[in-house]
Amino acid sequence: MVWQDTIISICIVLFSYALIPQVYQGFKEKKGFVNTQTSFITFIGMYVLSFVYFTLGLYFSFIMGVITGTLWFLLFVQKMVYG
Repeated sequence: MVWQDTIISICIVLFSYALIPQVYQGFKEKKGFVNTQTSFITFIGMYVLSFVYFTLGLYFSFIMGVITGTLWFLLFVQKMVYG
């Protein structure tokens, strides 16, 4: 494992941790709090970055990127369903 994988993974874990309350609040209050364009572009970007991490052999970063991308996808779905 290269040191870059560790640093990127730690940063993405913190980003994911910051999103969890937002996703939970959206489901709890049945509201989409995040703009559609923001959540769409971010979840697509996270999946693209995850693919790049995978091709570079940064497997921990890949896994964490997919998790963060999925959290952004959930925010996108909340906005589409709850408005």
